[in-house]
Amino acid sequence: NECLIMYILAASSPTHGVPAEVYHEGWAQNGKIVKQTNYKNDTLQLMYQGNPPYGGPLFWAHYSYLALDPTGLKDRYADYGKEVVAQSNINYQWCVDNPKKFKGYSPNNWGLTASYSVNGYSAHAPSMQEDLGVISPTAALSSFPYTPTQSMNAMKYWFSNMKNKIWGDYGFYDAFSETANWFPKRYLAIDQGPAIVMMENYRSGLIWNLFMSAREIKSGLKKLGFTSPHYK
Repeated sequence: NECLIMYILAASSPTHGVPAEVYHEGWAQNGKIVKQTNYKNDTLQLMYQGNPPYGGPLFWAHYSYLALDPTGLKDRYADYGKEVVAQSNINYQWCVDNPKKFKGYSPNNWGLTASYSVNGYSAHAPSMQEDLGVISPTAALSSFPYTPTQSMNAMKYWFSNMKNKIWGDYGFYDAFSETANWFPKRYLAIDQGPAIVMMENYRSGLIWNLFMSAREIKSGLKKLGFTSPHYK
């Protein structure tokens, strides 16, 4: 889920840092976190909270990685750069396949994650239970570093073809459903923010480079057994 960054920050504290065992026995469950799942041409290496079939809501590939650069980031459990790309590809491909036959899903109209929903709030995800026909633009936009072509195509499609329904003063609204003819003019800050940050990481790597350059973060990652191109 989105809690990986918490363990890394806790291990990185120069004054109250937690020992590596907290990460390996807590987050990684003594190795039980490793569980391979395949969807079409993509493979996930890890088990996710609640054991969803195909990676869960896509914000799990975003929140920990707003500052933590997954590119080339590895430990004994996974290659995190490959993991988030696979997670994003699966989310995209599920929408293209559209097994529940929702209106509007297409290669240019995709993205399942936690957001407002037709009946409140839901953690939309690629599964028969959690796919409710609701597209959340933040899912594709926050995946720009992982799926640049698919994300750009979605952004252009929404702006060119659906602007009058899903665009406002602060960008794309949080979510919509063509199946339910539901187009609420509402924003959710925790969905708007990641899209901006991850688009900048795709464009320049700014936030990733700043965070990964911190000596405390390098120390914490090394303590937990991570390797990264950002340090030797």
